[in-house]
Amino acid sequence: MVATLHIGRVSWSEPATLDRQIAPVAVKLRAVTDLTDLIERCKAGDGLAFREVFRNHRADVARLVLRMTGRPGDLEDLVQEVFLQVYRSIKDFRAEARFSTWLYRLTVNVVLMQRRAARSRPVLQPASDDSFGADARGLPDDQLSRARRVAAFYRLLDRLSDKKRAVFVLHELEGLSPSEVAKVVSAPVLTVRTRLFYARRELLEMLRDEPALEFVARELREEQTESAEPLTEREST
Repeated sequence: MVATLHIGRVSWSEPATLDRQIAPVAVKLRAVTDLTDLIERCKAGDGLAFREVFRNHRADVARLVLRMTGRPGDLEDLVQEVFLQVYRSIKDFRAEARFSTWLYRLTVNVVLMQRRAARSRPVLQPASDDSFGADARGLPDDQLSRARRVAAFYRLLDRLSDKKRAVFVLHELEGLSPSEVAKVVSAPVLTVRTRLFYARRELLEMLRDEPALEFVARELREEQTESAEPLTEREST
């Protein structure tokens, strides 16, 4: 008869079972240790370590940049700018927050600076209404239709204020909790929730003229129903 050991909510009766239960924890601890080591090497000027950080996190940065801007044509330049800022600033990273939170904050700041700079420059010709669709020429009809719906959705997002757009993208598209978003944008959680409320409400108003995006409007209406009214109008900006 094999004795069974119980500790908390974990129980096992064989070494093999113990290995399977411990393995995921060990992988997470090893990943944290490896990242900490990489960051320390980056701070010491190790170029190979920085290239490893770039390789490991480029996809996450690129996804967030694209969702923040909705412009594939600006993607590579902004990703390069983000990692230039990482290279310059990583010596100041103190691990008071997770590295991913720090990287998200830096990415959002780079995108917002680029957007403000773009607004201050004269527009020589109107931007294309089909930034996603232009890259999708030659696709089957269903994929082309989807690309155009994505482009239409990002045109609506572009009409939100920077603060509302940032919290909407981080929460609704990136899946961060309000408390995580608050750390990224350096704002109280209540302010984040308020901005989310007004971002959803404004998008709902705009979606009335976009029947092709009814599925988005339906989801937003459901979320607005579940959300409590914000405490103050002042915090919606």
